[in-house]
Amino acid sequence: MSHGRLKIVSVFSIALLLMISVFMGIGCVDSNEVTDNTSDNENAGSSGITVKGSDTVLPLSQAEAEDFMMENSDKRVTVIGGGSGVGIAALIDGEIEIAMASREMKGSEIEAARQNGIEPIEHTIAWDGIAVVVNPENPVSQLTYEQLQGIYDGNISNWKDVGGEDRQIAVITRDSSSGTYEYFKEEILVDREYRPDALVQPATGGIVEEVSRNEGAIGYIGFAYLDGSTKAVALDGGEGYVEATEENILSGTYPLSRPLYYYTNGEPQGDTKEFIDFVMSPTGQAVVSEIGYFPAE
Repeated sequence: MSHGRLKIVSVFSIALLLMISVFMGIGCVDSNEVTDNTSDNENAGSSGITVKGSDTVLPLSQAEAEDFMMENSDKRVTVIGGGSGVGIAALIDGEIEIAMASREMKGSEIEAARQNGIEPIEHTIAWDGIAVVVNPENPVSQLTYEQLQGIYDGNISNWKDVGGEDRQIAVITRDSSSGTYEYFKEEILVDREYRPDALVQPATGGIVEEVSRNEGAIGYIGFAYLDGSTKAVALDGGEGYVEATEENILSGTYPLSRPLYYYTNGEPQGDTKEFIDFVMSPTGQAVVSEIGYFPAE
């Protein structure tokens, strides 16, 4: 074969090899993309879940998450507070897997969620009692609903008007994003507003701290936050004074009790389902009792 023909064949062979390599390369890219996507899908459920919202539910969720991850070392649960409204808003925006709430979702929130393609599903995980607390040095140990309403709407501003010392009442409340804020308003203030001079605290811990150091202060907290630094007063909702105790909350005689919720987008799947199943299991419900709340079942 002449050198000219050999050169032509060589060029043709090289071109052919280049074309084959290109097509083989394309095939490899597609194959890799499919493999990567499959891997992402398989790992999506194990990349971790975020639980956000109610500060009342926060200590319970933190304890549940810790025990869940001890039993499942390959799982990750991140728990963040901020209030029921904050958690619900994050669920509506598709930012989290679970919203913690100490109140039911509002109709407007459910509508907003559905407009975003989110279908909220409610899960009752525990029960709680709301304790109205004062400083341990305050001699007042019981209040009627009417007196409590007067204190929080501004009609009563001195402890002597409810059987206490001649001392100004320092009213403390949660911020409006709190489910406890909403619940207390509905149960105690009914159709009235919080007094404008009430001191707003962004978290329950702030209420505990303020009441513990201010003899004139009054606030409301989840039962699990009760400790020796504050004193819970007995409440009369119309059937006599009842103390905020575990027995009275479980029996239904204590007037300020409520369910605590998780909200998910649709029926939970994957790690989210595993975590909620754990919370609702005998082990998880034992944690509910240990933290100071009451089992859902």
